[in-house]
Amino acid sequence: MREVLIQLWKDKFARIALIVLGVIYLALFFADFLAPYTKDFSDRSMAYVPPSKIFTIDENGKFSRPYTYNYIREFDQQNLEMKYKLDRSKKYYLKFFAQGQSYKFLGLIPMKRHLVTVEPNGRLFLLGSDINGRDVFSRLLFGGRISMTIGFLALFVLFPIGLLYGGISGYLGGKIDAIMMRFAEAVMSIPSFYLLIILASILPSGMTSIQRFILIVIILALIGWAGFARVVRGMVLSIKNQEFVQAAKSIGQSKLGIIIKHILPQTTSFVIVAMTLSVPSYILSESGLSFLGLGIQQPDASWGNMLKEAQEFTNIIYRPWLLTPGFLIFVAVLSFNMIGDTIRDILDPKSKVK
Repeated sequence: MREVLIQLWKDKFARIALIVLGVIYLALFFADFLAPYTKDFSDRSMAYVPPSKIFTIDENGKFSRPYTYNYIREFDQQNLEMKYKLDRSKKYYLKFFAQGQSYKFLGLIPMKRHLVTVEPNGRLFLLGSDINGRDVFSRLLFGGRISMTIGFLALFVLFPIGLLYGGISGYLGGKIDAIMMRFAEAVMSIPSFYLLIILASILPSGMTSIQRFILIVIILALIGWAGFARVVRGMVLSIKNQEFVQAAKSIGQSKLGIIIKHILPQTTSFVIVAMTLSVPSYILSESGLSFLGLGIQQPDASWGNMLKEAQEFTNIIYRPWLLTPGFLIFVAVLSFNMIGDTIRDILDPKSKVK
């Protein structure tokens, strides 16, 4: 593993992807501290406000402490649209490492200190606000916790099932193998995303976002294990007749013990690659469900349900900051794919495209 990490770091693109994902996960871990507002903050008088402008030079041309102005809304009767302009009658200075809205760090430690806040009555929207006057930047941090962890949680359910199922099927062989593989193929033949939509749509409407999140993880795992189990089964077929397996049989090792202790560890390289390449698909699945309104529900945030607001043409044209979740999804998926491809090339040099 140490050698894999060294070679992974030597690859230029994989190193960039690792740094990008490291920055994303670090920001999500400290989301409560980095976000100017808590996840429950809302100011409906500031709906669809553009990103705040930060000034460091005052009206006299001299350097100043960073400050911003609030926006005021005006209705343009000629074009029949709402416009925003800066209210330059009062400055609101930014405060760093200052106390703001109270929160619980990681849901446990009560704190009030934020990386950056603004003076009372001021509003700081680094990436603008949404239709409910909620800070997009803060919601990106809180929503990313769901979107970027759901894939790993699904894998913790999916991979043990797929490993054990494929290992038992391949090792026992015969009629048991045939029956188990026909069942796996039946699961694989079901259109996964449509099944996911059906299962998510029949979830009770009164469920909390946490309960819905857990059930989505379970659903993702239950429809994704079959393909993985089939590949593991093929690997087990090529391993089970090797000498170390025969030696384990000769000393009376049980079949299940042979599968778990001797055969499945030989599939580690494939498992690592498969896990790395599977995470992006689950990120996209959760985002797709939330985008369709079947995943994480408002007011809780995920990158998918935040992106839903950007599906309107007028929002794309006049409020491009609402597309930020889509950009982050693209960056995260691309980074995971680059890392997965590099790990595959390291563990299986023959698969590398020349």
